[in-house]
This record gives sequence, structure tokens and C-alpha cells, in this order.
Amino acid sequence: MSESLNQKGLQTRREVLGREYVDHAVGQADAFSMPLQALVTDYCWDQIWNRPGLDRKSRSMINLAMLCALNRGHEFKLHVKGAINNGLTKDEIQEILLQVSVYCGVPAGVEGFRLAREVFKEMGI
Repeated sequence: MSESLNQKGLQTRREVLGREYVDHAVGQADAFSMPLQALVTDYCWDQIWNRPGLDRKSRSMINLAMLCALNRGHEFKLHVKGAINNGLTKDEIQEILLQVSVYCGVPAGVEGFRLAREVFKEMGI
């Protein structure tokens, strides 16, 4: 099924999120969910992530703040891993979450810190 996906977007997606995660997501897609995989791969990972206006580290910072503020825990954890892959440090992620706490509410920040700690533990950092 992955042959029908935008290959440039798929490459970027794998580089940020990890080959194992992406290949599993695509491999589990069926006739119902494959159009979503194609949409995400094309628009998110090629049309946006491959634009020249921001580097991947900056895009990761923005994603972490937005996903934390929106309380999207699963995607937030995934993008914490991606942020590390894109060169963010634990200290930088801490600063992002402190800013989210002030501008989006302490409960959002508390949850972001909790989820980020889970990812750091899983990654051994």
C-alpha cells in the first residue's frame, strides 16, 4: 500500500517520527484509513514539513506547543520523540512546556511535562 504514498513526504515522516512507527502506521492502514495516511503524508509531511521557511527543529517546537495546548497526548508524545530526533534538548522542551503552562494553562503544562517525562524514560534520556 505504501507505494501510493508521496515518497518525499514518507521519507520526511520516517526521519522525524522513526521508521518503525511510520511503517507500522502505514502497514496497519486499510481501505478505510489509507486515505488519511495519504493525506497526512502528502500535506503534513511533504507540503508543510518540507517547506524552506522553517527548519525541522523550529517546526518541532511549534508542534509541541500546539499539541500540548490542544491536549493531544498521543500525538504530543510522538512529536516529543520527533523533536529529539530534530535536535531539541530536554532543556528546550522544558522551556516550551513552561511557556505553554503560562499561555495555555497550568493543566496543559502539567500534562505536557508528565507525557514528556514518559517519552524521556522510554528513550533513556
